[in-house]
Amino acid sequence: MLTTTDRAAGPARTTHPAGPAHRLPADGRLTVLGNPGHRRVTLFTAAARAAGLPEPTVLPWLDLLRGGYRLPAGTVLRIESPGEEEAVDALLRRPALGARYAPTRVEGGAAWYAGVTAALRALARTPGVRLLGDPEEIAVMFDKRRAHALLSHAGVPVPRALDGAAVTGWDDLRARLDAEGLRRVFVKPSHGSSASGVVALEFGPRGQLRATTSVELADGGLHNSLRVRRYQEERAVAELVDRLAPDGLHVEQWVPKASQSGRSADLRVVVVAGRATHVVVRTSAQPMTNLHLGGARGSLELARQAAGPAWPDLLETAERAAACFPNSPMVGVDVLPTAAWRRAVVGEVNAFGDLLPGLPGLPEGPAEGLDTYAAQLAALGAPATTTATAATTATAPSAPPHLTIHPRTEQPR
Repeated sequence: MLTTTDRAAGPARTTHPAGPAHRLPADGRLTVLGNPGHRRVTLFTAAARAAGLPEPTVLPWLDLLRGGYRLPAGTVLRIESPGEEEAVDALLRRPALGARYAPTRVEGGAAWYAGVTAALRALARTPGVRLLGDPEEIAVMFDKRRAHALLSHAGVPVPRALDGAAVTGWDDLRARLDAEGLRRVFVKPSHGSSASGVVALEFGPRGQLRATTSVELADGGLHNSLRVRRYQEERAVAELVDRLAPDGLHVEQWVPKASQSGRSADLRVVVVAGRATHVVVRTSAQPMTNLHLGGARGSLELARQAAGPAWPDLLETAERAAACFPNSPMVGVDVLPTAAWRRAVVGEVNAFGDLLPGLPGLPEGPAEGLDTYAAQLAALGAPATTTATAATTATAPSAPPHLTIHPRTEQPR
C-alpha cells in the first residue's frame, strides 16, 4: 500500500518552548555523551567555555556501551552522536558481521541501531540523571520508516512511501514499485545516516535501469565510498538491494527538487527549542546533496530570493517537523524545496544534525550571530556568545547578553 502525505497542513500547531527539563543546572555543569576528541565534543566544549560555563565532562560512548560508567545524581547530560569512532562502530556492528566486518562496510545497521537505542534507554533509567534529549525520540529519528509515519500522521508534508510489509529483496521491491507505478525512488537503509547505503533508483520508459549511489560492490559485500557511481545492470542493482534488505529499507518517491545555479538544492534546517535558527543550502549535481559526497554549500541569499514570500513557510515546515519531537531540544531537518522554491517536503529529521562549524544563525532570527552550539546553550539559559567569540575564546566576555529563544506564536499559514 502507498501512503501519501504531501497534503494540507492539517490542524494548526505552535512550536514548543524549552521546558524545565531543558535548562542548565544551577552550577552550569554539563556532561556530554560523545566520542572524546571528536569535533562535535570539542566544538560544544568551546561554546561552553565561551559562555563562561564549567568545562563539560565527557562520558565516552565506548564506556556507555560496555557498561563501565557511573554518573552521580544531579548529572545533566547532553547526548551526542556515536558516529565516526571506529571502536564504537566495531562494538556495535562486528557481532552481526563477524569476520566480514570492516569500518567501510554498509551492512549491520540493524545491530548498530539496537545497540545504540538499548544503551540510551538504560541511561534514561539511571536515577538522578537528566537527559537533554529523549532516547525514544532519538530511536524514532534513527528509524526512517517510523519517522516517516510519525510525520505523516502529524500532517507534515513528506514524500510518498511504500507502506506495509518490509521489503525482502530486489524481486519484491520491483514488483511493489510496478504495482504502485513508481519509476523514480530513493531506497534508504532504515537505520543509516550520512547517505550510507542510499540508492537513487530510476526506471526508464524502455526498461532501462539506473541506480546512483556511493556504495561500492566489492569483496562480496557493500562498502561506503566517497565516489558516487552508477549501476545499470540489473544483476548489480539486485545485489545491492538484496544485501541492504535484511537491515530494513525505507523506500520513498524521488521528489524533484528546486535548483540553484543549475544544481539540485535542498536545505538542512537546524531547529533549536522549536525555532528554525540555522540553515545550510546544499547543492549537488548528484541526487544526494551530502557535502562529503561532492555536494557544496549554496547561497542562502539566493535561496531566500528564489523562495520570496514562501521562505517563512519553508522554515515553518521544518519547525512543524521538529514539533513532532517535543522532548528533543535540537533537531536537524532536511527540507526538500520543490520546483520554484514555493513548496517543500521533509526528507529526514536528524537527532544530531547540528555539526555545521562556524555557521552563524539566521539574520534577524532568534539565534543571529550564534553558531549551532552557542544557540543551544543560550536556549538552555547560558549567556549568549557570538560565533566568533565561541570559536576563539576560552573564557566568557564580560557582562554578556542573555538570550532566550521564544517559540513562534503565530499560526501556520
